[in-house]
Amino acid sequence: MREKQRRILGVINKGEGVSAEFKEARSGLNRDVYETVCAFLNRHGGDLLLGVSDTGMITGVEPGSVDKIKRELTTSLNNPQKMNPPVYIMPEEIVLNGKTIICIAVPESSQVHRCNGRIFDRNEDGDFNISSHDDAVANLYIRKQSDFSENRIYPFVELGDLREDLVIRVKKLLRVEQPSHPWIGMAGLEFFRSARLFQKDYKAGKEGFTLAAVLLFGMDEVIQSVLPAYRTDALLRRENLDRYDDRDDIRTNLFDSYDRLMAFVVKHLPDPFFLEGDRRISLREKIFREIVANILIHREFSSAFPAKFVVERDRVFAENANRPHGHGLIRPDDFTPFPKNPVIARIFKEIGYADELGSGIRNLYKYFRHYSKGALPELIEGDVFRTIVHLVDTTGSAENETVNETVNETVNETVKWSALEMDILKIMRMNKSVTYSELAKMLKRGRSTIHRNTRQLMKKGALHRIGSDKKGYWEIPDNSNSTQRNS
Repeated sequence: MREKQRRILGVINKGEGVSAEFKEARSGLNRDVYETVCAFLNRHGGDLLLGVSDTGMITGVEPGSVDKIKRELTTSLNNPQKMNPPVYIMPEEIVLNGKTIICIAVPESSQVHRCNGRIFDRNEDGDFNISSHDDAVANLYIRKQSDFSENRIYPFVELGDLREDLVIRVKKLLRVEQPSHPWIGMAGLEFFRSARLFQKDYKAGKEGFTLAAVLLFGMDEVIQSVLPAYRTDALLRRENLDRYDDRDDIRTNLFDSYDRLMAFVVKHLPDPFFLEGDRRISLREKIFREIVANILIHREFSSAFPAKFVVERDRVFAENANRPHGHGLIRPDDFTPFPKNPVIARIFKEIGYADELGSGIRNLYKYFRHYSKGALPELIEGDVFRTIVHLVDTTGSAENETVNETVNETVNETVKWSALEMDILKIMRMNKSVTYSELAKMLKRGRSTIHRNTRQLMKKGALHRIGSDKKGYWEIPDNSNSTQRNS
């Protein structure tokens, strides 16, 4: 029996409790399903199983109703009129004893959620509407703010301490990912309130921008003032093992940190040729996008431990301060994801910089066996979260050189690409709204040089600009996918 089925059977055998709820829901959803989701979000998370009776009997969901129920759940949980703030949870169907049940794994949230305008909390006896109980509501807000350091409020941080250009950048990325996203039309404080980056502390009686707002949108000097020890160190150690061959000491907002780390990846790690179906994809981007996002959005920022991303001859390892929900090696077949900074993670997911909680880890395991000849990554949970991936060769083995030559000869039969043009295209694939100034900073070239090479790419048909210079984005035609080559 598969591990997931075993886990769900274990939940059923233990019975309902503070972190488990069963609903029969044979052909449709019970009205109180959303109240349970809200209560789980506000408490410690839990498993909501549809197709199971209160006594633990597996009754199943009618086969013709499964897809309808899953669609209704996903749509309603994303609707702020039903669940506010909205949540992004993907229900899964599992067959047990020949019957289909729908499993909804609800994570603990760093925010206080309302269902139909009411606040629900959870205990061993079920879901409780605490909306009219001021003490219970205040305690809930206090618990959320103390549990997640990203919610720490800085009342003296003002709107002018945050970068408007980063807000514009986020909205550009949202237009690409979700053109109808409500944040696009919001301005000023409304945007930050909706994103839960401006909150009220009911215990201290103060309100203001949170640590998440500062880390995402703050000016560099504001970030360093709030978190003096905050930094991310990117190191290359292949020849000089005592110190480093290359380094990027990153002490800036999380968006620019992501771009600089991915530029470091592009500069120092290979991207072997790989087809998924009939389409070429970048294994390097699939794998290291997850690792980079993890050390930025799932770290414990209250710790002075600096995050590290280190490239060595035969491996890459990353580490960051962590608030563990267990210890030891994570197994992909039975691990349960826990949100570390849900507000930050949600924004990264919305703009396409990170995957749904849990799915990114699964993709890491899925693609890495192709990248490193069957080797599996090691993810180790503890006070410091460590990711270790072993490489076949990063220094130019005969096998890698053969792959490079084959790919590059095919590409260069029709057009000659410079190394700088390749790097520009690689970064644009990861960030369609990247500016000339950002490219110049990442690639350590002059802005005029970046501008000139970008224009050359546009003339060759490898790149298009959609919209204006200020509000547009880059588009790379499918026939340019083959222009990627190994670093």
